[in-house]
Amino acid sequence: MLELLSEASQPLTLAQLAAMMRVPKSTLMRLLRAMEAQGYLLHMPAERGYVPGNRATTLALRMLRGSNIRRECRAVLRNLVRSLGETCNLTVPDAGRVLYVERIDTTAPLRMHLPPGTWVPMHCTASGKLFLASMPLLERRSILAQLQLTRHSPRTITDRRELEAELERIARRGVGIDNEEFVLGMVAVAVPVRGKDGNLVAAVACHAPTARRSLDEMLTSVPELRAAADAMARILSPAKE
Repeated sequence: MLELLSEASQPLTLAQLAAMMRVPKSTLMRLLRAMEAQGYLLHMPAERGYVPGNRATTLALRMLRGSNIRRECRAVLRNLVRSLGETCNLTVPDAGRVLYVERIDTTAPLRMHLPPGTWVPMHCTASGKLFLASMPLLERRSILAQLQLTRHSPRTITDRRELEAELERIARRGVGIDNEEFVLGMVAVAVPVRGKDGNLVAAVACHAPTARRSLDEMLTSVPELRAAADAMARILSPAKE
C-alpha cells in the first residue's frame, strides 16, 4: 500500500486502492484506519484520498540515513559545498511540501539551520517551485488548489495567477529559484534529479544569504549543480547489472 501511495502523483481513494491491490473494501478500510491512527497514512480532506503520513516519511528517511546511499549523497553534497562555498541540499516532494533528505552546511558563520527531516513550503522555495513546475499541468493545478499560499516574506508570491506564470518560466528554464521568497535575505537555486524514466525524483539545491551572493551570482553555479544532480541520479537510480 505504501509503495502504491508513494508512487502515485495524486492521493488514492479507498476504491482505487482496493482495485489496485485486489482487496475487499471492508478489509482494506480496517487497514487504512489502523495505519492512519499510527501516522503512516494521511487522509486528505473532501474525500480526496490517502497519502503517506509523517511517520512513513520519517521511517523512509531513517532507512536512507542508515544505508550507504546516505554516505554517497553526502559525499556529492560535500564536494559541491567545497566548490560553491554555500550550503547545499538534497530534497524531495512530499504530500504538497518539500522534505530535506540530506544537507551539508557551509562553514561560513551566516547560514540558515534546516536539518534533514525538515519540511518547507512548495510555493516559495527553489526546490518546491521546481517540483511544481515539473508536474503535468492538471496535476500542478490540483496541487495548487490545495496549497495555502502563505506569505513568508514581502517577496512571497501569493497570487495564484502570478505563481503559475512563475512556474511556467521555471519549467522553460529547468531551474528553480527562490528570490528571498521563503526567508528575507536568503536566495536559492535548485536543479532536478531525474530517474531512469526521465521523471523528476528529487532536487539538488543551494542557498546563500544575500549578504554574500546575489541570485544572479547563484545562477552561475547551475552547471556545477547539474553535475551534482547527475551524480545523485546515478546513486538513487543505479544501473542494473
